[in-house]
Amino acid sequence: MALWAGFLGGNIASFVKWGTENLMPPRTPDRAIPPVEMLQDWGFKVNDMVYHYSGHIVNWGVASVHHLFSIIFAMVYSFIAEIFPTVKLWHSVAFALLITVVFHGMVLPMNGWSPPFWQLPFDEIFSEIIGHIIWMWTIEVFRRDIRNRMTPKDE
Repeated sequence: MALWAGFLGGNIASFVKWGTENLMPPRTPDRAIPPVEMLQDWGFKVNDMVYHYSGHIVNWGVASVHHLFSIIFAMVYSFIAEIFPTVKLWHSVAFALLITVVFHGMVLPMNGWSPPFWQLPFDEIFSEIIGHIIWMWTIEVFRRDIRNRMTPKDE
């Protein structure tokens, strides 16, 4: 049940996170986004990973990285929430902040996919924090609703 809830919530929350990035772009125009850096480091030709939709060029490689990230972390979160309920602190806001710090503060800089956290512009930090909070809250709403529908236990 937890994995199913995470899978569904992660799919929808992925679109929510993209929506926040359209309203508050997290990076300055001169910097590549981390999924591009990741894919290039792994040997993919990112510029060839595109399709055309309604006159726009869409990079399906970058979109896939974001989408898979959302699904995987939603499934992990939903599974952990069943074992360690404290992970749901503040309706998942604490987990969202943890993800932001771990990825944007450690994982991305350690791999050269982003500058260190203290060198990021305020706009980027703000966008990522708000985006991750809304993203995780969406996952928690799905997790809680699906759990309550599939199990007799109340939370």
